[in-house]
Order: sequence, then structure tokens, then C-alpha cells
Amino acid sequence: MSLPPPRRRLPLLLVEGATLLSGTGNGVATVALPWLVLERGGGPTAAGLVAAATALPLLVASLVSGTVVDLLGRRRTALFSDALSAASVAAIPLVDATIGLNLAWIVVLAALGAVFDPAGLTARETLLPAAAQAAGWRIERANGVHEATWGLAFLVGPGVGGVLIATIGPGPTLWVTAAGFALAVLLVAAVRLPGAGRPEAPPAGVWQGTVEGLRFVWRDRLLRAVALLTMVLVALYLPVEGVVLPAYFVAEGAPARLGSILMAMSAGSILGALASGWAVRRLRRRTLFVVALVVTGLALVGLAALPPYPAMLTFAVVIGLAYGPINPLANYAMQTRTPERLRGRVVGVMTSFTYAAGPAGYLLAGPLVEWLGLRAAFLVLAGALLVAALAAVPMRVLHALDDPPRYPPAPPGGTTGRTEGPVPLGEQWAPTAHRD
Repeated sequence: MSLPPPRRRLPLLLVEGATLLSGTGNGVATVALPWLVLERGGGPTAAGLVAAATALPLLVASLVSGTVVDLLGRRRTALFSDALSAASVAAIPLVDATIGLNLAWIVVLAALGAVFDPAGLTARETLLPAAAQAAGWRIERANGVHEATWGLAFLVGPGVGGVLIATIGPGPTLWVTAAGFALAVLLVAAVRLPGAGRPEAPPAGVWQGTVEGLRFVWRDRLLRAVALLTMVLVALYLPVEGVVLPAYFVAEGAPARLGSILMAMSAGSILGALASGWAVRRLRRRTLFVVALVVTGLALVGLAALPPYPAMLTFAVVIGLAYGPINPLANYAMQTRTPERLRGRVVGVMTSFTYAAGPAGYLLAGPLVEWLGLRAAFLVLAGALLVAALAAVPMRVLHALDDPPRYPPAPPGGTTGRTEGPVPLGEQWAPTAHRD
């Protein structure tokens, strides 16, 4: 009788370490770049232009990012993405020190930095199942940790950026951010996993591969439903954080309370994502998904009533806790219903739905607040999210979350050549010949 192979947690730690560094770097940049613009005499419109310059490339690049991953390979794409992000961030203080920095340079370099992010995100996410298998983790547990890592990065990133700006200034802060991206490159370079190298059957081209990914997602009823539900949630949820709550607390003259509410949401989502791996061992995935949706909607309606601050803080925590399992379950659906050769394209397409939803929600929220007033607009957004959540309850297609994986798990002998016990659900075999 063969002994089970030793568990190797290092690849998973390396992937999540790179995710944390890259996400934190992006969080720092979201604070440092507008600050730099305002410090140089630009007004809010100029700062908004920089934010828009990062939003549009994210949307376009996310659509093709998965095809790039399937063309170049997962590890190589992650390396290139973080290296190019480091270069674009470092170029800002470098241009400032040499030829002089103006708004046009900041916009161009910020846009270049945003172009590379979706490919890196997609590449690291497609490495996750193999890293989970090497560690002996269920894929649900790894998904929860991965989403919690992202949440932690974007929770601490802006705070770290604020502290660095106050301590050393925005220019040196960007050098520190570039160093963080460079360290992420080193971590990914050390990852050795099956399927991380060049793909066996790459797509014929960027356009053809992207269309193939779109068709696959649209024809799979579960993935299509999850993508559309997630898109609606993001379109209704992000304006609450980015428009409605800031407007309310500015009017109240309480910016510290705004920060506390947003941190409570983020902290709750981290805990919810971590708990999702535990919850799916006790509940059906479909049950957890619809309960998470409905509780998120109910808690958001409670927050939209604008109760006293302690109650708002409580609702914010509940929103985060409830929302936490949604992305890990969406990841699980992608991982278990997508063939290995298409995984990058499918992850990229699903991510692009989310990136498209954010700007659409912001375009809706501004005129809605001006037309109805803040309180009524908040209730409309929260009520619409609750209606979407309740509409998901009778959707029969969501029962497919509890189906066996559509594609087989790693075969006996797995990727190590040995006879093994059960492997984490959803992991598919990737030939060791293509390890690099």
C-alpha cells in the first residue's frame, strides 16, 4: 500500500502572498495617485480623470485577460503582469525626477498600470486549484482564503497608503508600491505547480479565445446565472460604498464614521469568505448562496434606513459577513464546470462582467441621488438588490452548485504519479510535462 504524498503548502502560500502584495499595491495606488494630482494643484475633476483612466482599461483588459493567460501560461502571465505593474508605478516618480510630471503623464501611466492588473488576477486565480491540491486543501477552503486575502489587501492598502503619504510623501510611496509588486514577482517565480507553464492547447488568438470563453459562459446555464447575478449585485452595491455613503457622511460632517462603516463591511467580508469553507461542509452550496444573497439584501435595506450610527455599524458588519461567501461559491462554479484548457478564458470573462458592472452602477447612482434625494436613492438601490436576491431563491439552475464536478478530478496517482486518496473537489489533472 502506497503512502499518500506529502502535503506541500508552499505553492499556496506563494500564490496568496503574491495576491496580498499585488492587491495591497493597488490599494495604495488608489490613494497615492489622486493625492499626487491634488498636491500638484489639480482639482477634484483632475483626480476623477485619473480614476476614470484606471477604470476603463480594467474593463477592456479583463475581457481578454483570460485568453492571455491561456496563451502564455499561468505563472508566466502573473510574472509579466506584476513586473509591468511595478514598472508603470515606478515610472511616475522617475518621470517626475527627470522630465517633470504633469496630469497627462499621470493619466497615461495610471492607465498602463491598470491594463496589467486583470491578467495577473486571472492568472493567480487559475493557479489556485492546483495549489490547493498540493496543500491537501478542499477547493472551497482555498477559495475562501483567496477571497479573504483580496479583501484584506484592499482593506489595508488604502490605510498603508495614507500612512506612507503622511510619512514620506506620495512620490516615495509609489517607490514602495513598486517594490511590493517586485516582491510579488519573486514569489510567483518560485511557484512550481502542474499546469502553471505553457498550455497544451492554447487558443488560436486573443479574439478567438475571448469569443470562445464568452460562448462557454453563456451556454452554461449556471455560469450565466451566476455571472448575471453577480453583475447586478456589484452594480447596486458599489455605488453605496463609492457614492451614497460618502455623500451622507460628508453632509453629516463625520468622515471618520464613513471610514468605520467601510472598514466594518470589509472586515465582515473577510470573515465571511473565510467561514465559507466551513459552511459548505454543513450546508448545500445552493442554500448558502441564496441565503448569502438574501441576507445581504435585507441588511442593506436596514442600512439604507439610515438608523443611528451603532445600528449602521452592525448592519455594515452583517452585509460583509453575508456577502463574503458569494465570490468563493462563484469561483467554485467556474472551477468545477470548466475544462482545464478553458479555465483562464472563463475566469477572465466572468471577471469582466464584474468590472463592467461597477461603472454602470456609478452612472446610475449619481443621477438617482440628484433626482430622488440621498435617502430615497439609497432605499431604491438597496430595495433593488433585495429584489434581485429574492428572485434568485426559486431559480432551479442554482441547484447545479451541488452537482458533482462536470469535469473529472485528478486521476488515481494525481499529478505526482502515486496512488492517492481523494483530491480536493474540482481539481482537474494537468500534465506534469508542462510544469515549469
